Amino acid sequence: MRDQNLIYDNLVSELRRGTLVLSVLALLRQPQYGYSLIAGLEAFGITIEAGTLYPLLRRLEKQGLLSSEWDVDQARPRRYYALNETGQQTLATLSAEWQRMNAALDQLIQTP
Repeated sequence: MRDQNLIYDNLVSELRRGTLVLSVLALLRQPQYGYSLIAGLEAFGITIEAGTLYPLLRRLEKQGLLSSEWDVDQARPRRYYALNETGQQTLATLSAEWQRMNAALDQLIQTP
């Protein structure tokens, strides 16, 4: 049973990993800083560690999907991330692909 639980946990982790980019892009329609992203994802039942989020944000920015700027007006400086135009287009494309895949998987799962 212990091995089965480990297999299940690993499979769930793989499923979640595949949805993180789309989830983060969706939240970044409004500017967010790291902790607000973590809390926002958590509010939707999506858990992400800071050690996973920050490298993902750097990668998405390097890929040209995000812009970022520092807000130093508060007591603690924060780096805010937001979708740029390319990121908005990518979010729309990935969302459409997600809908297509989700519909196909729903049919596949429901088929006896």
